[in-house]
Amino acid sequence: MNEFEKSVQSKRNDAVDSGVGFVVSFGFFATIFAMATLIHFIGS
Repeated sequence: MNEFEKSVQSKRNDAVDSGVGFVVSFGFFATIFAMATLIHFIGS
């Protein structure tokens, strides 16, 4: 066992972190899309 396996910084599940990252990035791009759509409909 190497030294990185002995002293783990975080014992949380990686699936939780992946899910949070996906939701945050999806929310960011969905917000940009909604703003662009709103600007498109206001401008036309």
